[in-house]
Amino acid sequence: MSEAGTTPPPLAPWIAAQRSTLLAQRGHAWLLQGPSGLGQYALGLEMVRAWLCDRPTADGACGQCGSCHAIEVRTHADLCVLMPEVQMMALGWPLSEKAQADIDDKKRKASKEIRVEAMRDAVEFSQRTSARGRGKAVLVYPAEQMNHITANALLKTLEEPPGDVRFVLASEAAHQLLPTIRSRCLGHTMVWPAEAEMLAWLKGQGIAADAAPAFLRASGGRPDDALALARSGRSPQAWALLPQAVARGDATALGDWSPAQVIDALQKLCHDLLAASVGAAPRYFAPADLPRPPPLGPLTRWSKALAKAARTADHPFNAGLMLEALVAQARNTLHSKH
Repeated sequence: MSEAGTTPPPLAPWIAAQRSTLLAQRGHAWLLQGPSGLGQYALGLEMVRAWLCDRPTADGACGQCGSCHAIEVRTHADLCVLMPEVQMMALGWPLSEKAQADIDDKKRKASKEIRVEAMRDAVEFSQRTSARGRGKAVLVYPAEQMNHITANALLKTLEEPPGDVRFVLASEAAHQLLPTIRSRCLGHTMVWPAEAEMLAWLKGQGIAADAAPAFLRASGGRPDDALALARSGRSPQAWALLPQAVARGDATALGDWSPAQVIDALQKLCHDLLAASVGAAPRYFAPADLPRPPPLGPLTRWSKALAKAARTADHPFNAGLMLEALVAQARNTLHSKH
């Protein structure tokens, strides 16, 4: 996030192109959908910027007016942002006074889903008169983090929206949304950019030209994820060496990773070995970096075990023991004969 009062970083060209396409269409509720790392949040924010801008153009918000500045410093009276509290805090969006007080007083932890109390506040917000006279906007991201109670609280407003409010729901797992939510929105599937375009953009963000392809591969070709990985301090060389280290049972290669990051990396390795075992091209690692695939049976069992572990990755009893267990499980799988 850019600092208050500064110009935000240049928008990726594929996000700018989608913004122009969507702004040329009418609709009170949009659902931006696709895999993670394709810019749903960035596109959603660009849409609400343009909707609320004092001097909008066909290419989006002007970036200079009072409305644009208010969004940049997270104080716009006509914009309601609905996210899990952990993401609100990470992206610099303020929580409600009560929610912030509860977290500060250690009464509870920041939520990892969109709370129904926040949704009720948003419904009340949508019924108020616009403060700046340009209408109101509600941005929900990631929309799949609404539970059924929260989603149903939104549904009524989507069905019968007040006259001057527009919604944009940005999702990385739209299939998890209620069908009734999806049916009330105009759908837009995020564009997957061409590899050359993504590499040029990564280079423009300061990523070395020789490292960008490796980061893009490690992220499954998702540009935002590739940029985050590049800025995390990890090296392409360490990623390339990871499969063989895991095959040796060497946990030090993953020593400074969180349990969720370890599981994600092992799931990518498992995916590529499953692909290689049936003659398909790997997605996350170069073919030369992969060990020989074990039989399909052990790989399938490993994939299911990793999916189960992912559900509790945020609450490990002991992160060190969990890492050792995950690496031992991986090693045993990779050396399995049947």
